[in-house]
Amino acid sequence: MTEPYGDDIPAPLSNGVVLVPWPNRIDDGMWVLDGIPQHLDISEPRYHNAINGLLRFTPYSLAERTDESVTLAATVYPQHGYPFLLTTLVKYELVENGLTVTHTIVNAGTDKAPVAIGAHPYLRIGDVPAEKLTVTIAARSRLESTQRLIPFAEMSVDRTPYDLRNGVSAATLRLDDAFGELTFVDGRATHAVEAPDGRRVELWQDENFGFVQVFTPRNYPRDGKRSLAIAIQPMTSPPNAFVTKRALKWVKPNERWSASWGLRVDRGPHA
Repeated sequence: MTEPYGDDIPAPLSNGVVLVPWPNRIDDGMWVLDGIPQHLDISEPRYHNAINGLLRFTPYSLAERTDESVTLAATVYPQHGYPFLLTTLVKYELVENGLTVTHTIVNAGTDKAPVAIGAHPYLRIGDVPAEKLTVTIAARSRLESTQRLIPFAEMSVDRTPYDLRNGVSAATLRLDDAFGELTFVDGRATHAVEAPDGRRVELWQDENFGFVQVFTPRNYPRDGKRSLAIAIQPMTSPPNAFVTKRALKWVKPNERWSASWGLRVDRGPHA
């Protein structure tokens, strides 16, 4: 269902990382809070951006466990570039044919805090090579980006190679792109990867997650080799949200904010 990796190595290409308090990139790591410039660490030197939030290498503690779920907790402490205190929780719950993931943010500080949430799963179907999978994304627009992957415009995917609504072979995709204008049905937008035999893994996101990033690197480390992998990343805000303020959630002191996404497995017509 997702790409595994050992617990003795850093998460390969941010595999499985919780992206809080921002997903994706902040241009030059700089943004302005109440007229005061904020400077985040440059964690993507290649493009000189701050990328994927502040929890990438933070240890989590067990907050709760049941027979069907585990809830993990981690703290975002005030620091240069982000002077806020957040308690964060992520609950992984087994459900019929899949998994539900619920993120909760609690503002433990004294000032309202800008927050966005993202997740970074890589999807797979058994041992089927990623090149043989079909990718479907329920998005009507794509955020056009600079060479440093910072969005500057949003365009319809109609009649473009970025229209993935009807499924496109993963072998043809070279993406690190954000998509918007998601199609929600009964409160969920649903994307998928599908194998030639009909097996399918769906990723759904609730309406808090208004954007999705699709990343198809060719250098994912797997079995001692570098190969194609498929990341479908639900995001509550687009890249560079601290700068643009688009879809940014301002969480008040003591306020809790939760958002959910999940995975569903369809074993195909021969199950």
